[in-house]
Amino acid sequence: EVQRLNQQLEEKNGEIQQMINQPPYEKEREILRLQKSLAEREKAQATSDVLCRSLTDETHQLQRKLASTAEMCQHLAKCLEEKQRKEKGNLDDQIPTERSNQVFLLLLYNETSLQALICNLQDENRMLKQKVAHV
Repeated sequence: EVQRLNQQLEEKNGEIQQMINQPPYEKEREILRLQKSLAEREKAQATSDVLCRSLTDETHQLQRKLASTAEMCQHLAKCLEEKQRKEKGNLDDQIPTERSNQVFLLLLYNETSLQALICNLQDENRMLKQKVAHV
């Protein structure tokens, strides 16, 4: 490992010496090339940051929507249970009704589909980061 690192160090020193020995116009050309490369990387990073912020905002928005949907479903389930208790009396308090099961399944479906959407967005975000890094 030390030998390999020493070899790399020697190669880098050789590159530095080669650059020092280059005529001034070659050095300027290399500086311009490196500046252009840096500008492209900064632009790609800025684009990546914008995309990440956008996806993060969308994720938060979807999480808030999921929370409000879950809250609404819970409220509707409670209202339905109260209505059924009034209709059938207090004997069925401990037994879940078919209708409340449907509301619960609807809540579960909405939560699952939103979680899947969030996962898809996170995967897409990861892929975009990889593409930006590759570029």
